[in-house]
Amino acid sequence: VHMVIDRPLGSTHPSHSDIVYKVNYGYVPDTMAEDGEEVDVYLLGVSVPVRDYVGQIIAVIKRHDDNESKLVATPFGVKYSEEEIRELTHFQEKYFNSEIIM
Repeated sequence: VHMVIDRPLGSTHPSHSDIVYKVNYGYVPDTMAEDGEEVDVYLLGVSVPVRDYVGQIIAVIKRHDDNESKLVATPFGVKYSEEEIRELTHFQEKYFNSEIIM
């Protein structure tokens, strides 16, 4: 899947300056999530800031107390466990009640 990274690794959340992105974060163009915007995606396994990327989806983070889910992507062939995904996305997901669907 092609991703546009609008919050690269090390950037801060546009509305909450205390949230620093520990991974690249963006969206999948030409999709629509439950909130009416493009589907959001965490990009794991890329240790430098990027602006766009093509990789594979390995999981979905389903938020039970929010109106949208998040995709989890990696470079092709790279895998993460559920625990590793939870740890890497905790900087933002700690504010939500969610489950990871592999």
